[in-house]
Amino acid sequence: MQESIFDKLSIGILTGGKSSRMGKDKALLKINNETYIKRLTEEMGDFKDLLVSASKKGLYESFSKVTVYDEHDSIGPIEGIRQVLKSAKNEYVFICAIDMPFITKELVSYMSEFISSDYDCYVIADEDHLQPLCAIYSKKCLPVIEKLITEKSYRLFNIFKSVRTKFISLKFSCFDKKTVKNINTKDEYMKAVFPIVFCVSGYKNTGKTGLIEKIINEYISRGMTVGVLKHDGHDTIEDAVGTDTYRFASAGACITAVTSDTRYAVFSASHDDYEALIDMMKLSKASPQVIILEGFKNSDYPKIEIVRKEIYEKSVCDSSKLICVVTDCLSPDDVECPIFGTGDIEGIFSCLEDYFGLQEEI
Repeated sequence: MQESIFDKLSIGILTGGKSSRMGKDKALLKINNETYIKRLTEEMGDFKDLLVSASKKGLYESFSKVTVYDEHDSIGPIEGIRQVLKSAKNEYVFICAIDMPFITKELVSYMSEFISSDYDCYVIADEDHLQPLCAIYSKKCLPVIEKLITEKSYRLFNIFKSVRTKFISLKFSCFDKKTVKNINTKDEYMKAVFPIVFCVSGYKNTGKTGLIEKIINEYISRGMTVGVLKHDGHDTIEDAVGTDTYRFASAGACITAVTSDTRYAVFSASHDDYEALIDMMKLSKASPQVIILEGFKNSDYPKIEIVRKEIYEKSVCDSSKLICVVTDCLSPDDVECPIFGTGDIEGIFSCLEDYFGLQEEI
């Protein structure tokens, strides 16, 4: 049986570096309640040979079966590449940096299609940069790397001058620049985190709207912008009878819109994908940093679920998607996430910030 790419290609994730521009270990920063290192190791989990490169022992061993360590201190990622290539089981190794949390196994698979006997190194090139830490290296590069280290020539681009290198342009692929985005600074981190999107879910009359109002006030008090998308389970949304947009719709228009100097509204006769509405909010001039969905208990977005004794006494949301439960009847033994009383807005908001990594002191 022919080997798959998951058998033939090794993966090396470089965690080294002092994170001086970030001011905090980038491997442990969070996006959507996942640390960078957990996100990348799980994304690459299908590859049989996965290695993590660390500057010293005792940091990331729990994330990979194989961890390699720097022998040369403070010479940059070239040492991590050397250690990974020395220990990898396969001839070719995809190597990425820990500060590229949006890399996918689909991108790695795409890059592997370029492997041939003609080249020793395959490097992604976006519109602005070459990405030496989003590249496939052959073990044939190892003697060159060791020679460069001996000569104290640590720039990765010197490797490409000495081995047969193919540059793979993102322009002709289905992948965008975000996939290979490096997040090195505090500002880049905040841009990557936002907008955060979560739901406040629960049965009718459990207090979803009231809780959302309080959460909005908390975010606004911190100088952040908020957008809200509400799901109407009773299909009562309608344009006012007699308005121009109502008349246009009655005449057969499938979609109508009205705009003024300060706002606009769109009315559609068909069911719109709520993901498209979320994208519209992200791309709008307002560009909220926080998007709250009221309802949507069956969506894949993380959720705060409200459970009230007088309505229904059990949690009904997927437990893996819960941020916390706000309740007057459940105990910590009933759910696998934090629980808060209905009036504990401080605790709820603190839980939100922790879940999305916004409490990180960076």
